[in-house]
Amino acid sequence: MELLERNAPCWCGSGKKYKKCHYNFDEKLKFYESKGVLIPSHDIIKTPEQIAGIKESAKVNIEILDYVSEHIKEGVTTQEIDNWVADITAKAGAVAAPLNYDGFPKSVCTSINEQVCHGIPSEDIVLKDGDIINVDVSTILNGYYSDSSRMFCIGNVSEEKKKLVEVTRQCVEKGLEQVKPWGYLGDMSQAVYEHAHANGYSVVREIGGHGIGLEFHEDPWVGYIGKAGTGMLLVPGMVFTIEPMINMGSHEIFVDDTDGWTIYTEDGKPSAQWEIMVLVTEQGYEVICY
Repeated sequence: MELLERNAPCWCGSGKKYKKCHYNFDEKLKFYESKGVLIPSHDIIKTPEQIAGIKESAKVNIEILDYVSEHIKEGVTTQEIDNWVADITAKAGAVAAPLNYDGFPKSVCTSINEQVCHGIPSEDIVLKDGDIINVDVSTILNGYYSDSSRMFCIGNVSEEKKKLVEVTRQCVEKGLEQVKPWGYLGDMSQAVYEHAHANGYSVVREIGGHGIGLEFHEDPWVGYIGKAGTGMLLVPGMVFTIEPMINMGSHEIFVDDTDGWTIYTEDGKPSAQWEIMVLVTEQGYEVICY
């Protein structure tokens, strides 16, 4: 990376001179880069104004998932869930990010049991006693993006499935504990991977989290098989999702040929996923969407 002239306006838009704003920050980045570390570009480091906008979007996302938490139950169709999401999103003056994204036909993803992710809501899909379901909500408000998902257990869920859901939630927490400024994305990845495997589960490799805020999917790509001390450097102002997909059986997956979206476990065993959005701060991290 190249440093700006010290008296030039800072790249972050603060209006301050570079030397009074991000000069020392960039010098530190340049040092890490000289050591062969992958550093974030300026365009994925969010400004205070952008972070404020992202947090407003996240409030809508959280409101939607809170509503789903209160109303989801046996007998509900996944289309009803989509209707809830569309209604709350519209009332908030927001837009559902999944709708028409690369042709996706609905406002939310609903993935049940052996469906890993990207399940398409339908009037024909009725939640049954014993199901586990991931509801993945993504919102655009005033041009700012937010994204999070939760798992729900419907009725009398088997102990096996309950454990999978709980361990997956713990994987997110274990990963989150490793998020800190001037640490590495791999620190988080290894923590997720180790906890999943310690419980006899596998981690989906092809699909991961992502940077977010000004676009739906930004750098960095966030995988969960990385090693501590590797991967992109984490710096204050980065916003990304932690959303491991943990399988009860093999990590192998496939895409439904019929709809081109829904992803299933290859062996037909259940999968679970929780998703949060995290902001890297000067002190550590802040969860801004869950």
